Amino acid sequence: MRAGLALMAPALLCVVLLTAGPASAGPRNGLTAQAEPGAKPQEAAPEAKQPGNAATAGENTPGRTPGPNGNPEYRIPEIRRDLSILPFAARRMHELLVEAARSGDIEKLRPYIGSGDDVTLLSFGGFEGDPIDFLKSLSGDGEGHEILAILLEVLEAGFVHVEEGTPNEMYVWPYFYAVPADNLTPPQRVELFELLTYGDYEEMKAFGAYFFYRTGITPQGRWRFFVAGD
Repeated sequence: MRAGLALMAPALLCVVLLTAGPASAGPRNGLTAQAEPGAKPQEAAPEAKQPGNAATAGENTPGRTPGPNGNPEYRIPEIRRDLSILPFAARRMHELLVEAARSGDIEKLRPYIGSGDDVTLLSFGGFEGDPIDFLKSLSGDGEGHEILAILLEVLEAGFVHVEEGTPNEMYVWPYFYAVPADNLTPPQRVELFELLTYGDYEEMKAFGAYFFYRTGITPQGRWRFFVAGD
């Protein structure tokens, strides 16, 4: 599915930020330390093996890297694909949204959107009127089929677990939302191009963050947002 429905707006949802650890100590002023005459050279201590999580071939493993908008303290969350690790309520909501998207009937999303203060965020800028009518207005065909296809592709991508242990804890699809464009592997870029054109990808790199559609589900199974934009 190609982009063209990106809904740009003035706010960007937060992803996890962790404080960087202290840098390793080294020679000051750019000078290399000299050994004293007669002193035996010291053997380098073997590097300690760091524990890590097994990753799917071609996937990025978690680690600190320049992140969205060049943030040097950003830490990439683990990319996940196994839906069985989701809490039951979150996994069930994911299943219901996939079923609704596959049905071709956008009205089937209505029960999961909610209302009032607990309504699913569909636009950073807000909108007036019925949420289903609003989603139809975003769809090029006017019936909502295109937006359902985008939702389906988003939900079938890998996901990330963000803001863990906070009130904003969320499972977010697709994982591109949390992985800087320059860090994507070739297989991941192929997956990204199912959602974006190459031109959109270049714009995303220049912008510094993924800005196409993404969706979030809370551990309690609440469909929290389905938005595009910055």
